[in-house]
Amino acid sequence: MGETVPEKAQGAIRHGGNLGKARLMFPEAPEPWIDLSTGINPHSYPHSPVPASAFARLPEPGAAEELKQLAAAHFGAPSASHITLSPGTQMLMPLLAQIALSRGAKSGAVLSPAYAEHARTARMAGLTVTEVENLGDLSAHDYAVVVNPNNPDGRITDRDALLSLADSMRGKGGLLVVDEAFVEAGGAESLANAAGHDALIVLRSFGKFYGMAGVRLGFAIAHPTTTAALDAMLGPWAVSGPALHIATEALADEEWQSFMRLQLAKEARRMNDLLKKAGLEIAGGTSLFMLVRDKHAAALYEHLGQRGILVRVFDERPNDIRFGLPGSEAEWQRLEAALLSFNHASKV
Repeated sequence: MGETVPEKAQGAIRHGGNLGKARLMFPEAPEPWIDLSTGINPHSYPHSPVPASAFARLPEPGAAEELKQLAAAHFGAPSASHITLSPGTQMLMPLLAQIALSRGAKSGAVLSPAYAEHARTARMAGLTVTEVENLGDLSAHDYAVVVNPNNPDGRITDRDALLSLADSMRGKGGLLVVDEAFVEAGGAESLANAAGHDALIVLRSFGKFYGMAGVRLGFAIAHPTTTAALDAMLGPWAVSGPALHIATEALADEEWQSFMRLQLAKEARRMNDLLKKAGLEIAGGTSLFMLVRDKHAAALYEHLGQRGILVRVFDERPNDIRFGLPGSEAEWQRLEAALLSFNHASKV
């Protein structure tokens, strides 16, 4: 178990969702695998069939503009000009660091532990990046990143504190990035309606809540001068026709959104109860994932992997292990049996 030395040396970060690698690590594990390693909604949005023209033609600019209008209304942004569409928020991270550099930024900081790609991509762009544990320490830098609610522990940062930090960044020409990838599932108050602030950039993900990570769609919500710069860097047709079709349906479907929030909250309570029943300490989470802290995390990862269940572990925090939600009753039953068998074995 664990990442190889060459992978570490190349600066790669181990992420969830790599079932191919899991099958190599646990070749005797039963199929089908249960992937709980990503924190993605296992109940994908039931979109209508994607028309053939969405694959055959370049995306129409009007379709992208329609989605921007819808996204602005859905997120509470001031206008469509405050929205940039991208093929996933991952693609935006190095671009934001480049914008910060163009404004004269010298150093960046990420409120950590958090999604590790923020620090990695900012370093690749040329910034010196520090990972800090206290919000107040971010103000000493020109480029700051806060994930809210946080991944992997669900930590929520107060809205007023973030706005105050954005004001501090404005005073020295810096930027604050607030990554709200899990905001639909975590209870944090969005800053999208404050996107007129010229030192604030809010990132929103489509794939997490709508269970469609493979669509590759993300949003930057920011001052129009920033979104215009991002649009220019991304170039034309940044988002595919199928993604535009699916997201335009999904963002308008308020009935499904309301139902899914209730469904995920119910399943999160079930996961909470199951982990406690297995004798595990819950260190945080959202309605899409739970973080467990246990000195036997590595052994638990192995135990579950041998049973065809993939969870998320963290090389830099060996006692942490994150659980996403199963997608069916059969998966819930397999997970419960695996957890309880580990709990029993650990006490013998």
